[in-house]
Amino acid sequence: MPKPPKLPQGMPTRQQVLDFIQSSDIPAGKREIAKAFGLKGQEKIKLKALLKDMAEEGLIDGKKSAYHRMGGVPKVTTLRIVDVDDGELIAEPDNWDPEAPGKPPRLIVREPKVRGAKRPPALKRGDRILARTEETERGWIAHPMKKLPARTEGLMGIVEIDKTGKAWLAPVDKRVRQSSPIADLGAAEEGQLVIAERVGRSERAGVKVIEVVGDPLAPRSFSLIAIAKHGIPHIFPEEVLEEAPRAAKLKLSEKTREDLRHLPIVAIDPADARDHDDAIWAEPDGQGGFNALVAIADVSFYVRPGSALDREARKRGNSVYFPDRVVPMLPEVLSADVCSLKEGEDRAAMACHLHINADGKVSSFRFTRALVRIARNIAYEDAQAIVNSKPLPSGGGVGDGGSASDMSNTHPPTPSLKGGGDDVRQILQNLWAAWRALAAARDARDPLELELPERRVVLDEQGRIASIAIRERLDAHRVVEDFMIAANVAAAKALEAKTAPVVYRIHEPPSREKLIALRDYLATMGKKLALGQVVTPGLFNRMLKDISDEAEKALVMEAVLRSQTQAYYGPANAGHFGLSLGSYAHFTSPIRRYSDLLVHRALVDAYKLEQPAPPGSIPATSGLSDRDRASLEQVSDAISQTERRAMEAERDTIDRYVAAWLLGRVGEVFDTRITGVQSFGFFATITGLGGDGLVPISTLGSEYFRHDEAAKALVGTDSGTTYATGDRLKLRLAEANALTGSLKFVLPDADSGAIEPRGARPDERRRSSGGPPKKAGKFMVGKRGRPGNIRHQGRKK
Repeated sequence: MPKPPKLPQGMPTRQQVLDFIQSSDIPAGKREIAKAFGLKGQEKIKLKALLKDMAEEGLIDGKKSAYHRMGGVPKVTTLRIVDVDDGELIAEPDNWDPEAPGKPPRLIVREPKVRGAKRPPALKRGDRILARTEETERGWIAHPMKKLPARTEGLMGIVEIDKTGKAWLAPVDKRVRQSSPIADLGAAEEGQLVIAERVGRSERAGVKVIEVVGDPLAPRSFSLIAIAKHGIPHIFPEEVLEEAPRAAKLKLSEKTREDLRHLPIVAIDPADARDHDDAIWAEPDGQGGFNALVAIADVSFYVRPGSALDREARKRGNSVYFPDRVVPMLPEVLSADVCSLKEGEDRAAMACHLHINADGKVSSFRFTRALVRIARNIAYEDAQAIVNSKPLPSGGGVGDGGSASDMSNTHPPTPSLKGGGDDVRQILQNLWAAWRALAAARDARDPLELELPERRVVLDEQGRIASIAIRERLDAHRVVEDFMIAANVAAAKALEAKTAPVVYRIHEPPSREKLIALRDYLATMGKKLALGQVVTPGLFNRMLKDISDEAEKALVMEAVLRSQTQAYYGPANAGHFGLSLGSYAHFTSPIRRYSDLLVHRALVDAYKLEQPAPPGSIPATSGLSDRDRASLEQVSDAISQTERRAMEAERDTIDRYVAAWLLGRVGEVFDTRITGVQSFGFFATITGLGGDGLVPISTLGSEYFRHDEAAKALVGTDSGTTYATGDRLKLRLAEANALTGSLKFVLPDADSGAIEPRGARPDERRRSSGGPPKKAGKFMVGKRGRPGNIRHQGRKK
C-alpha cells in the first residue's frame, strides 16, 4: 500500500487544514493535524487559535477531536444510526454540536454484502459506527468500517435524588452498573421512569432528561420500558390511521377469487391470540394421501406498495408481542379485524393447495386468491382435547379475536359446525392424519430437533402477574407447524419455478469456529465430534439420542444451540440448515411479518393473481413495486434487524416480569440449572420458571477458582469443586430487580440441603457468603473490584 504524500512541515494555511481533514483516513482533530504538520510547542497554540478562527468564519465545524469542512462530513468519522427509512439505515454525525446552526447532515448507510460466518450483525437504531463517507448525487453515503461500543446504554432509567438534593439516573438496563448524574432534570420528578441523553462527550458531564415515561412499577409498564429502550415504533402516524379504514372497506371480487367458503376450514391458535393469519383443512384422497389447504390472510390486497400503510409496515418490520400488549405491524382495523381469519366471516385469503402423497411428501401445489369462511377458531388445548376424545374445556374456542391490545383470556362461545362436535372431531382427525404423513417425511428429512422451552406470563384484569409457567408443547402445535412449513416451502418453490424474486428465510450451517468450540467443549465431557465429515442436523440429533441422562442431554442441547448461526432474510438462497431444507420462505404470517407480505406480492405477480383496481386514492396494484424489486436486499436486512430488535425487547420484558414475580420470594431456595460460566461467576436459571441470575464468584467463599473456558466451568484449586454449565443445584435468591429484570443468587447454607455441584468432595462443606468479609490472600472477599479468588486459565506456553 503506497504511503500518503508527506505534508509540508510547519504551520499550515487554512486551505491545507481543509485539504487534510477532508482526505484523512482517521477522524482529524487538533492532535492529528498537529502531528501531520509536525507542530510543536507554541505552534500548537497557534494551531488552536487558527482552528477557532476557521470555525468562527464558517470554514470548519465539529469539536477538537474531529473537525470537518462546514456543511460537509469528514472522510472517516463516527456516526450514529438514527432511523430506518424504507429499509435504508440513516445516520448522523455522533459528535454534532447541538448549538450549531442548521440540522445535522443525514447519511445513508451501506452495509457490506458479506455472507456466511463472516457476516457482521445487522446494525440497528442507536448503534455507533466508524464509517468512511462519500458525497454522491443522492447525498452523503456512509460505508461502515466497524461497530463502536454504545455510549447511550443506560440512558433510560429512574430518577433518584440523594441526600444532598443531587439527581441521579438509575439505569434499567441490567448490563449497566452505575448511575449517571442528571445535569438537567426538566419536568421529571423523583421515582419517574425517564429517557435521557448525554450533555457532553464525558460521562462525568451528566445527562439531561428528554422524555418522562411515567411510573416504572405501574401495571403494564414493563413493555413500555422495552418499547422506549429499543426504539420500537408504537404510535401510528395520522396518515396511516386515516388510510387504514379506507383500505379495510375494499370490496372483494367473487369473480376473480376462488370460492372456498364451502370447506370446513379451521384456525388453530393460542388461546390469547390477537390475530389469526392462518387456517387449515385436509381430507383423504382415497389413495393413501391427502388433499390439503393452507389459507393465509390476504394482507397484500389491503396493504399495497406505495401506500402510507406499506411505508409504516416496512418501517416496523413485524409485530412485537408482550405479555401486556401487542405493538402491531398494521393498525387494528386490519390486523385484528378485516385481515384476521375470524369464525363465520367472509375473508380474503391467499390459498395454498397441497397434495400430500402416501409418503408424506408434497407432490403438487398451486396458489390462488380465494374467499374463505372459517368454520371454527379453536385453541390449541381445545383441539388437542377433542382429538384425544376428552370433553371440550369450558369456554369454547378462541373466540372472535377482539382488539389487538386486548389481554383478556376469556372468550365467548363459538358457533358449532353443522352436525355438532362429531363433525369437529372428524375435521381435526383428518388434519391429524395428514400431519402424521407430513411428520413421517419430516423425520426422513431429519431436521434439527432441539427442545426449547417457552415462558408464558399470564396477567389478571388489572395487569398484575397471575402466573408464569413454561408453555406445554402439544401435538396440536406440531400439526399447525408442519402445515405451515409445507406451505412456506411451496411458496419458495413456486416463485423459483417462475424465476421470480424471493425473500428467503436463511439459516446457514454453523461456522467452523463455532464447531471447533463445540468439539472442544464436548471433549471435556468425553464425547467426540469429528469435523472431517459433512455437518448435518442429523449429526446433532444422533448425538443427543445417544445420551440417556436428561441433565447431560440438556447440557449438550444448549451447547449445540449456541453453535448455530442466527437465521435472517435475504434474496440469495443459502438454504435452511435447521429445517434441513434447500428452499424456504416465510409465507404464512403476513399480518405480523413484512417478509411474508413481500412473498405474497411476488406470488401475485408470478401467477397473475392481481385483482381489479380499487377506486379512489388506494394504489392500483398489489404485487411487487419496482422499488421492492430494486431494494429487496436492503429491505431484507432491515426486517432481519427489526426481528432481532423484537426478540430482544420481548425477552427483556419477560425477564422483568419474572423478576417482579420473584420479588416476594427473595430469601427462598430454588432448584436451578447453570446456564453459563464466566470469569466473574456463573449464571443459573430457576427450573420450570426461567429468569437468569448471577452467582458472583465473590460469594463462593475464600477458595480460588480457575476459569476453564473449554469446559465452561469454574474449578476450585483446593477442593476440586466444579461449577459447570448444565449442573443442577439449589441456590438462594438474594436479589430480584423488576426494573432491570436482573436476579442474584447465592449458595444456600450447608445444612439447607443444597445439592453439591459436580466434582465436590463429599467431606467438604462450602463456606457461606454471609457475615463480614474474609481474607482471601491479600484480597478481601466481597470488596469492590476484581475478585481475589479467580485465576483465569491462560494458554499453555
